[in-house]
Amino acid sequence: MPNYRAIIQYDGGRYRGWQKLGNDENTIQGKLEKVLSELNGEETEIIGSSRTDAGVHAFNQVANFYTNRQFSPGELMDYFSRYLPKDISVINIDMVPEKFHSRYNAKLKTYLYKIWNRKHPNPFMRKYSMHLEEQLDVDKMRRAANYFIGAHDFTAYSNAKSKKKSMIRTIMAIDIEEKEGFVDIHICGDGFLHNMVRKMVGSLIEVGLGNIDADDIPDILDSGLRKETGRMAQACGLFLEKIDY
Repeated sequence: MPNYRAIIQYDGGRYRGWQKLGNDENTIQGKLEKVLSELNGEETEIIGSSRTDAGVHAFNQVANFYTNRQFSPGELMDYFSRYLPKDISVINIDMVPEKFHSRYNAKLKTYLYKIWNRKHPNPFMRKYSMHLEEQLDVDKMRRAANYFIGAHDFTAYSNAKSKKKSMIRTIMAIDIEEKEGFVDIHICGDGFLHNMVRKMVGSLIEVGLGNIDADDIPDILDSGLRKETGRMAQACGLFLEKIDY
């Protein structure tokens, strides 16, 4: 059976996240599956590499799906382009081995969080960044970010409900850049728990505002207490940036 890999971009602002929820089609997966199933002539599942939350965007979401008959990548892309909402775009499709799985085969994921750090709002980026008018101390944020590097139990930094699965994740790199009013935070890891990136960014913001000391991060991680992390960053500033296989 043909197996296709798709690279998808989307503005997640009006959706309830990637994952389809019952009969609710107001998800990225739901919209894609509706179009794909109509083309394929039967109900067809599309498997995403990352289950982004409500309001979260993606530059490079990777997904795969099987069809009961073979299409050219161009045919599939043209059909998606014609029938998908304009805030979802399939930018590339190729055929992959039947065993390829977009989620299980992923090695690293990188997220980008954008903060608009000026006194006055940016009307053009209000849907795609979190506005903070108080000036952030980026040097302190970088020092705090170093404590997240490596393998840790991220229970304190997740809203995951299941206690049966491991809460240990490995963060490979965190890069924080200042440019033209933005503070951009790139976080790369082998996987992320529910809300983990937004809660990590929330702690980094608290450090940047002087509400948490950078050296408190190890104690917060060790505590496993979700109340210790401070605020959770808004969904609108988060982008799935890259998946490595």
